[in-house]
Amino acid sequence: MEEKIITPISGWPILLIVLILPLAAFLYHNPIFWIVSGIVFTILILGFVIVNPNSAKALVLFGKYNGTIKSEGFYWINPLNVAKAISLRANNFDSERMKVNDKRGNPIQISVILVWKVKETYKALFEVDHLHEFVKIQSDAAVRKLANQFAYDHIDDHDEITLRASSNEVNETLENELQERLNIAGIEVMEARIGYLAYAPEIAAAMLKRQQAEAIVSARYKIVEGAVGMVDGALKQLKEKGIATFDEKEKSRIVSNLMVVLCSDKEASPVIEMNN
Repeated sequence: MEEKIITPISGWPILLIVLILPLAAFLYHNPIFWIVSGIVFTILILGFVIVNPNSAKALVLFGKYNGTIKSEGFYWINPLNVAKAISLRANNFDSERMKVNDKRGNPIQISVILVWKVKETYKALFEVDHLHEFVKIQSDAAVRKLANQFAYDHIDDHDEITLRASSNEVNETLENELQERLNIAGIEVMEARIGYLAYAPEIAAAMLKRQQAEAIVSARYKIVEGAVGMVDGALKQLKEKGIATFDEKEKSRIVSNLMVVLCSDKEASPVIEMNN
């Protein structure tokens, strides 16, 4: 069954009648009129309902859903209706840090931040029990599935989508997964993103060493690449400007010395050779 939006009659004219009835009963000294006016007064006063901003009230009459009032205001409804209040405001949910395995089986810690609100009141009230608990459990399940879909970080394939490096793609996947899971409860996912991400403590130190090693290798690669270009440029300029000419043996020695100087992480100590 789908949500049905209704707009009851305004409560202000009914309130005016309710205020007039006691005065009329006071003016007309008729017992029958008093009884009738008392019954009408009770029926009318029990039918008032107030809907606050960003709230709604679903009406149920003898177990049958009659519709939902979403417009804020003061209304009068059939007093036999049971009005179930529900909030339409945005809710924040910050999950607890969970220990799960990523795509490669590495244990990681992860949590999710979710912003959601009720979109369809019928589903939120009558399709699930304990709405907030339902959101929590489905969010945990979605995070576990997300962690199993992606690796924590790159190893060889730097184009691979990973939890740490591809935040936009990962958050979009998480949002779609949560929306699919929470549709049954009539919930709209406004935003979903990873709130915390780290390796589990038992492997964090080892993974940090691996990341440091990768950074060192990458830096060394850039240094060597730059040094090769500098040496090549230096030899070409010496030759083009006629400053010096070298045979293959001298060229190899110069290249070796320059590469050592440029690639070493320590300061070079110059050595002057004296030929007798």
